[in-house]
Amino acid sequence: MTIDQLLNLIEHSNLATLVREGDWWFPLDECLHVLSIATVFGSILMMDLRLVGLASRDSAVTKLSNEVLPYTWIAFVCAVITGAILFISKAPVYWHNPQFQLKFLFMALAAANMLVFHFGAFRRVADWDDALPPPTAARQAGALSISLWIIVIFLGRWIGFTT
Repeated sequence: MTIDQLLNLIEHSNLATLVREGDWWFPLDECLHVLSIATVFGSILMMDLRLVGLASRDSAVTKLSNEVLPYTWIAFVCAVITGAILFISKAPVYWHNPQFQLKFLFMALAAANMLVFHFGAFRRVADWDDALPPPTAARQAGALSISLWIIVIFLGRWIGFTT
């Protein structure tokens, strides 16, 4: 089975047909997706602004991380589920859309940035938890994260104008 055959099979599933042809399923799911993404970005932004030294300067990085990141992960799971439901409604169209592909590339870059930070600068967070400014590696990871997520959001919005 080719990828296009699989995408067509997905697109013709009962759920995909319901989302695509129903009067309110697609807009409801899209609304939930946007709210999930806003929560993901907002919570990541809080953390990243602390890393670059522009906000929450009186909070320890670990304290802020422990308070905010559980919400990030819950919202991210919701965004994945709602995004998958949007995707299946026109799977072949989205799969071949350059903006869709770029969105996932930049999400992968954001994930790589997070992993580099987590296994790099964050491993020594006890040394700089309350420090201002944070170490250069932490500031760079925060600034890069903000930039990458803004691009992801821009590309996600662009998809709606190109499908």
